[in-house]
Amino acid sequence: MVLFNLPQATASETSLRDLFTDSDGPVNVVCLGDSVTGVYYHTGGRRAYSAMVEIGLRRVFPKKQINVINAGISGNTTVDGLNRLERDVLSKSPDLVTIMFSLNDMTRVPLTDFEANLKTMIEQIKATGSLVLLCTPNSVFDSTGRPVNKLEQYVTRIRTIAEREKIPLADCYAAYEKQRQEDEWNWVMWMSDDIHPNMGGHKRIAETIVERISGQPISLEDVPPLLPHLPHTIAKLRAGKPVQFVAMPPYDVLVEKLVRHNFPQAKLNIEPWPVANLSLKEIELSADRIRAVKPDWVIINLPREILPSQNADELRHLSWILNKSLSFGQSEWDCLVMSPDLTRSASTNEEKQRGEILHQFVRNQDLPLLTRSTFDSGEQIDSFKLFQKWWEQEQKQSP
Repeated sequence: MVLFNLPQATASETSLRDLFTDSDGPVNVVCLGDSVTGVYYHTGGRRAYSAMVEIGLRRVFPKKQINVINAGISGNTTVDGLNRLERDVLSKSPDLVTIMFSLNDMTRVPLTDFEANLKTMIEQIKATGSLVLLCTPNSVFDSTGRPVNKLEQYVTRIRTIAEREKIPLADCYAAYEKQRQEDEWNWVMWMSDDIHPNMGGHKRIAETIVERISGQPISLEDVPPLLPHLPHTIAKLRAGKPVQFVAMPPYDVLVEKLVRHNFPQAKLNIEPWPVANLSLKEIELSADRIRAVKPDWVIINLPREILPSQNADELRHLSWILNKSLSFGQSEWDCLVMSPDLTRSASTNEEKQRGEILHQFVRNQDLPLLTRSTFDSGEQIDSFKLFQKWWEQEQKQSP
């Protein structure tokens, strides 16, 4: 695998920095792309790298009002991006547009057309006075549908266009491949499926984009999942509407007790999600029904003994359990993952490692994870009381 050095700042990138330091008024940024740019299941369904870019830019330029708009749509190619450029990008009066395509183009848009489409987009955006930042995509698992060697042809073409057109480049592909070479397991932990990064990977994309703009390396690792964690469930409970649950034991029983303490008249439909004696693969298959149910709240509580080890295939099953527990696009219901340490502490180093992998991967998915350490003050509290404390806090945080 060839590694690429991240490019040094250019005059165009200096102009990008000037946009955030010298200009008056707010700066509007539009991120144009496909499903990796858009908000879908692979990042938890509530936000994507565009939101991380906004957080990162505000950290670097704290005195500047910065608005980042997501213009990513699943399945799109540069053909689609060009067709909706006016509606989804130019009409927003952007000061800066980031462009990230190729993962779908490589399957149906020839390289020459891909290049022509990108150049036309660049010309039309620049004609409005907006700046452009080209982005290479994340790297992917090698597959027959999207072979790495073909993707790299499109990545190389993006780099060539950036150099020829004197457009700054955020080389996310190079950043991903650098990580894959240095620590392949960490790269695997960034991926939600074969081609889509999870929020951990989106943070790396955003870090690369922000550094290209500002010239300053930043870290977004400390950005937690969004609050409140249960916006859909609590809103429906407060409105007196029926609420549908899908919950793994014992929370299929405990959640009713929890909710009725505050909402005694609530109309609850609780569907158990049995997982006893099932493997991760079997639980993944059973998750296929979640989107058909369209619940309001999914509670995942995987048995400690089947949690993934440092094994990519096992992690893939966990990833799809999480993915299938979410709506395809923007979040339509809530999802909470319970840590096994709520009921029993790890008794071996292997159990501890598996628990740590679960914790990190759920965080990378941008999903809430309830652990004993969330409220652990040194006193021994049973798992239901911890669940109850979390529930009370969640209600206070919900508008």
